[in-house]
Amino acid sequence: MTAVIEARQLSRRAGRATLLDGVGLTVAAGEMVAIIGPNGAGKSTLLRLLSDDLRPSAGEVRLKQRDIRSFTPRELAARRAMLSQHINVTFPFTVEEVVLMGAGECSLRDAAPLVDAALDEVGLAHFRERQLPTLSGGEQQRAHFARVLVQLACGEAEHGPGLLLLDEPTSSLDLRHQIDLVEAARRRAGRGTAVIAILHDLNLAIRFADRLIVLNGGQLVADGPRAEIVTREIIRDIFEIDAVVHQTDGVPYVLPQSMRAAASPR
Repeated sequence: MTAVIEARQLSRRAGRATLLDGVGLTVAAGEMVAIIGPNGAGKSTLLRLLSDDLRPSAGEVRLKQRDIRSFTPRELAARRAMLSQHINVTFPFTVEEVVLMGAGECSLRDAAPLVDAALDEVGLAHFRERQLPTLSGGEQQRAHFARVLVQLACGEAEHGPGLLLLDEPTSSLDLRHQIDLVEAARRRAGRGTAVIAILHDLNLAIRFADRLIVLNGGQLVADGPRAEIVTREIIRDIFEIDAVVHQTDGVPYVLPQSMRAAASPR
């Protein structure tokens, strides 16, 4: 399959601290990848480098076979869409206006049905005239996800399968809407979009992605199919907890058991 995004030996430093150290990965069209790891592992740094929101201290990112730095902001927006973890909108835009912002240079005629479809998909069609700041945190997150879906659809209509980046997209959502968002992302992958998400909930990450990337201490420590990555040993070493790993139809799920003592032998 064709690589949509490729990272080559990515490193990022902040002063004397190394946030990311020599990370490489490739994600193809139609792939769904979840990035997992403890707090401070470098997950958000990696996603921001892949989106070109940050520039690496070393290494390079290639988007659709081109150095990501060669794209203008407009070109980049038409080829990758990112939902950040924290988005604060205080102006009294309506939900519909916020979602329409994702259309960029698409004509209103072309964008209108995409806005309608995205609002339906996130369950906010009946809130389209509400001002965004009056919604709950979870509802606002769903509105921003709809905006990102419109951006992605507009870009893919002209340039083919793009890249969808999600930074903890379910952090403010209830269980039902977490599953809804995951399934919406899976549908995009089914149409050829490359999807990468940071998820702290291991079981949600397993449901979300067939492939998991594990970061720890700024380094990539594992990259592979979920059945190979989700093991009791990896969970113990990376997250410092004991857990039982079961499988249903070949798909693992995790039952945390206890915290591991910091000084306990490995």
